[in-house]
Formats: sequence, C-alpha cells, structure tokens
Amino acid sequence: MTIRPVLMLLCCLPNLASAEPFSCRVVTISDGDTFTCLTPENKRRRIVLAEIDAPERKQPYGAEAKQALADLLLEKQVVLHVQSVDRYGRTLARAYVAGLDINHTLVAQGAAWAANQQLKDHRLKDAETLARNMGKGLWQLPAESRVAPWDWRYAGSIDLPQKTTPQRSASFSQFGGN
Repeated sequence: MTIRPVLMLLCCLPNLASAEPFSCRVVTISDGDTFTCLTPENKRRRIVLAEIDAPERKQPYGAEAKQALADLLLEKQVVLHVQSVDRYGRTLARAYVAGLDINHTLVAQGAAWAANQQLKDHRLKDAETLARNMGKGLWQLPAESRVAPWDWRYAGSIDLPQKTTPQRSASFSQFGGN
C-alpha cells in the first residue's frame, strides 16, 4: 500500500487520525465483539473490540457472546480508545461504559478469548485464564466445542468434505495434504 491511500483513509476518518478517545451511542450488535455506533455527528461507525476475539455467531457460544455484548453496550454511550483500522475499514478499539473496560469484562465473563496476536494488555490473558479455571461462559462447554474463533474461521475457509465442528488442532493431512 502506498502512502497516499493511507493518508486519504486518515483524512476521511478524523477521529482515527488522532489518539483522542471519542464517544458514540451503540445502535446494533453484530456478534460478540463487533457493533455499530452512532457518533454525535450522526455518522455510523463499525467497531471491532481490539485485543479480544469472541465466538462467531454460528459457533458454540456465539449467541451467548453476542448477548453478553448487547447487555453491556446496546443503546449506551460508549467511549472508544482507537488502536487502528483493519483491512475492512472497521475501527479496532477498546470500549468503556461509565469507566468499565468492556473488552476485559467480556474475557473475564468467558464470552471472549484474549487475542494473542494483537495483545497489548496482558491483563486480558490473566482474565482469560481465570475465567477458564472458574469454568465461566464458553469455558463451561465440552472441550471439543471450545474452538477459538480464529481456528473456526480458518476451518470454514477451507473446503472440507462435510462441515463439522472444527477441531482445535487439526493435522495438515486431514485437509488433503501429505
């Protein structure tokens, strides 16, 4: 990517060009870590919670994760601390309602994993470990049903003979390799 498109993107998204937090009202929940909010300027923003990953809608605990996020955010004013914009133009942020760290709360409730590849706040990993040890949320599921969302998405992107619950650690030979 050249510098010009990046500069154009930053100019089109004024709140993202600065590190200043901004607030908006949450109007829809897409899944356990994605929502849409309305800014004071009446602009819709698609937000993905940074540093965490919740179960996908169709995977085990997906509906419960979506409901957990709705309970915390829907129709509420949220303060967003933007970290970046992803390749789809969605804002990646930490979210706060009345000082409550929503990203951390979801992991502590067992409604999301700490996303190791983008982890900046290592307290999220501690919250995940505690939720796992206490059997909270998705950690109540049988082990074979607890598939990290990144593994679930990967398994759904390859052409399997029949779609079954993806396994956490599948060998290459299971997918037609040698």
